[in-house]
Amino acid sequence: MPGIDPREAVLKRTKEEEIKFVQLWFTDLLGNLKSVEITAEELPGALEEGVGFDGSSIHGFARIDESDMLVKPDPGTFAVLPWGNVARLICDVYQPDGTPYQGDPRWALKQALNRAADMGFTMYVGPEVEYFYFRTPEAPQVLDRGGYFDLVPPDEGTELRRETVLALEGMGIGVEAAHHEVAPSQQEIDLRFSDALTMADSLMTTRFLVKEIARRHGLHATFMPKPLYGENGSGMHTHQSLFHQDGHNAFFDPDDPMYLSQVAKGYIAGVMRHAREIIGVCAQWVNSYKRLVPGYEAPVYITWARRNRSNMIRVPMYKPGKEAATRIEFRAPDPACNPYLAFAVMLHAGLEGVQQGYPLPEPVERDVFAMSPEERRAWGIQELPGALNEAIAEMEKSGLVRRALGDHIFEKFIENKRIEWDLYRAQVHRYELDRYLAVI
Repeated sequence: MPGIDPREAVLKRTKEEEIKFVQLWFTDLLGNLKSVEITAEELPGALEEGVGFDGSSIHGFARIDESDMLVKPDPGTFAVLPWGNVARLICDVYQPDGTPYQGDPRWALKQALNRAADMGFTMYVGPEVEYFYFRTPEAPQVLDRGGYFDLVPPDEGTELRRETVLALEGMGIGVEAAHHEVAPSQQEIDLRFSDALTMADSLMTTRFLVKEIARRHGLHATFMPKPLYGENGSGMHTHQSLFHQDGHNAFFDPDDPMYLSQVAKGYIAGVMRHAREIIGVCAQWVNSYKRLVPGYEAPVYITWARRNRSNMIRVPMYKPGKEAATRIEFRAPDPACNPYLAFAVMLHAGLEGVQQGYPLPEPVERDVFAMSPEERRAWGIQELPGALNEAIAEMEKSGLVRRALGDHIFEKFIENKRIEWDLYRAQVHRYELDRYLAVI
């Protein structure tokens, strides 16, 4: 309502819709959703002063000697959950003195967006979110044997996906499409593009709703990038563009043969040049690199093209009259990333290319996987890291990623991922037992 204070608008809706409980959401270093629930009576104080919590108990946050933190709700994120009389507000994390906490992933994305704003841009994002439904969390038992766009007979997966889309739309999150994906029991929900901060909030909400609706039906939903051997993994193809502050798409140029502006070309070049550095944030788990292998429609090589889906970056075809839809599609991220940090490093990489005038390599309109190693070398084609330890080693050397995340998040993230890799490589896996135990 024009002229009304946002906090007053939240209180008004809470009263009108008879909300009894409000969940205050925020996100830890790795993208896990955290929440504290308050009654509606406590909401005015929370909106005014925030709610305290122990930061030393949140992964990647403060040490025990500096543990006092505050979460302050962002009034613009108020939405009513699909169940009962409960609403949610997404929060920013603050120090007790009222300064933003530099370990807050949402703060890191806001800083990246400030850099874009200083250059006259706003980042818009539209992700394709893939995931699986399984019978239980203990074993990957699929619900169906459907494939890409299959219209399988109505089953649990179809109904769950439909219910999830309705729940998302009920919370104000636009959905462009939803369908069965390539692998058995694999689903995709495409979110309608919005500014990057709103989209990161929407992605956290989407993951929560997908999993909670499945749980309420006695099933399990997972965003694990590669849960099934021999099948496609789950990616999060991230469509992105920059808009001028006057509302025009900065990626569109009507006089260019590909309809791409110099801003768009610099942005693509930036993401390509820094891809090896940022992939550890966009694909942050050991399991992420089981997806990024040849043969399963996931990118392995750092290339771009207009229509070729074997490339890391694809430029969707321009349609006359759809200038606002000019965008790039970054195909390397997966849906288990921390979206605040992933969007921040993507944006910094792209802006670096724009600001520094990086030259854009030639598009690769051939199947990159079908090229010989000699051909790829002749084209100057690099590979993405093949495992988490390699990705983190690249990230650790990156001044760009450090600037994008800030010292605190950068160092804590690398520390966590080193621990994850050490735990993983110390394990004895089923593959090793099956292959070696009887013969060595």
